[in-house]
Amino acid sequence: MRRSPRFGSDVIVDLLQAFGIEYVALNPGATYRGLHDSLVNYGQGKPEIILCTHEKVAVNVAHGYAKVTGRPMGAIVHDVVGLLHGTMGIYYAHLDRVPVMVVGATGPMDRRRRRPAIDWIHTAQVQGEAVRNFTKWDDQPFTVADFPASFARAYRIATTEPAGPVYLCYDAGLQEDELAAPVAIDDVVAAARPSPVQADPAALVAAADLIARAQRPVIVTEFTGRHPQSFAQLSGLAEELAAAVIDLGGRVNMANRHPLNLTGGDVLKDADLVLALDVGDLHRALNELDRDSRERAKRSRLAPGTPIVDIGLSELRQSKWAEDLGDFQPVALSIVADTRLALPPLRALVRERLGTRDRGPRRKQLGAMHQGVRERWAREAREDWDASPMTAGRLASEIWSVIKDEDWVLTSNTLEDWALRLWDVDSPKRHPGRSFGTGTQIGVSLGVGLAYRGSDTLVVDVQPDGDLLYDPGALWTAANSRIPLLVVMYNNRAYYNDWEHQIRVARHRGTPEDNARVGQEIDDPAPDFAGLARSFGWYAEGPIVDPAQAGVAIQRAMQHVREKRMPALVDTIVRRRQPKRFR
Repeated sequence: MRRSPRFGSDVIVDLLQAFGIEYVALNPGATYRGLHDSLVNYGQGKPEIILCTHEKVAVNVAHGYAKVTGRPMGAIVHDVVGLLHGTMGIYYAHLDRVPVMVVGATGPMDRRRRRPAIDWIHTAQVQGEAVRNFTKWDDQPFTVADFPASFARAYRIATTEPAGPVYLCYDAGLQEDELAAPVAIDDVVAAARPSPVQADPAALVAAADLIARAQRPVIVTEFTGRHPQSFAQLSGLAEELAAAVIDLGGRVNMANRHPLNLTGGDVLKDADLVLALDVGDLHRALNELDRDSRERAKRSRLAPGTPIVDIGLSELRQSKWAEDLGDFQPVALSIVADTRLALPPLRALVRERLGTRDRGPRRKQLGAMHQGVRERWAREAREDWDASPMTAGRLASEIWSVIKDEDWVLTSNTLEDWALRLWDVDSPKRHPGRSFGTGTQIGVSLGVGLAYRGSDTLVVDVQPDGDLLYDPGALWTAANSRIPLLVVMYNNRAYYNDWEHQIRVARHRGTPEDNARVGQEIDDPAPDFAGLARSFGWYAEGPIVDPAQAGVAIQRAMQHVREKRMPALVDTIVRRRQPKRFR
């Protein structure tokens, strides 16, 4: 039975519990001291507090948790400064289409109740404006009686496709005020939530007509695998059509060893129709950039006149501020729909039109192309096999040799995509989607680990060195919250993504390529990541330069994670790849 709330912040805890929020990640802040007391005492530890050393990490943890579960968790941020610290995490949650409940505080708005100076500089006029351009909704209720409806609307908006972060700001004074009367929440909790967006039936018929006429259709997909049922539907459609599939990796959308998965091939050039499913930036997917030319020319990957059918929700999440939709891509037919609802009827319509047409020869042809791509990757992974420092392909192979018989999940970084090429990625569970910018991956990985805490699933984080240096305190959170995470460092002792850009600029300008390293190396001194991890209570080994030593060290670390249910880190040094020269 729910206890009777006494204070405004107790009502917030009632709402968090009633809407199934299991965890709240936070860094302490005075503006929500009322809420903190309610979480610990009135809520009796539910939701569980995940203590973080930075607000961005708190948001990243909620981001990773939502990628796995599809459900939001809370990220609590302190007034103006905490919100500003968390903005990068919120922005990346927006880009990744995940629901996050960002809860903040301000004031007191009653100026008579503010402490001198500190409450003034930490209070903004409409605090939500700081994140309004990359949240789906924000609100600052002015009475405790408004808390239930405000929270319910925020939850509905965050979880309605396309999902995204929302921000709720609670007056510090209202949190601490005693309630003059009971505040009911049952009606808003029981209120029906919006159903998914279904496609226009006539548009699906038109799409089926176009698709069924194609001889060499290609499916391009990015976020379809966010729903397990859509993963199966996409594979079924591809098999019925004998269509090649290109997986852009927003989620795992098709098993990487499926014979129709042509990711990494050049099948688009021969396509006579493209079916785009849940693609965020369609122009990027269908065009290629000559990174080494001075003009940075863009060329279509398709033959002129190739029809494109686009199904998804991108048009519902456009921002007036960030141009993350990319360049405009003309299409023959655009259908706004949730693909988990659109794919089954589309498949039925296509089957009717295909009739008894034999697609066996095309499936065989694509299977041979798939095998050719896999054989190329296997050869490339063996290149410089004994090099020290090791190649990314060697490290991916060593990790796979250790985890392949486990029930595993890869969190964020894919090790220059070698994990997706060499491992058996057979379901959406195996990888909740590609990584984003530097300074997000360790926090997101913790959120993925939190979602699987208490299970037998082995959570693996291939962790870039530059990313970890943004948020080293996240290692403490993992140990403190008992998140069993196997971290293998992808350590090239550099911010190498930008180093590559500097090499290209040097080649264009005729300046010394060796100077590209200046301001890019993470060396002299080289960070001791194993020592850092041990200082936070982790098991750790490294640095390991000899590739022959990597596998046994990863095996020992995995055993620690399994036996102790605590995190472990292996610091492996990886050679820096060289960008190809332009012609």
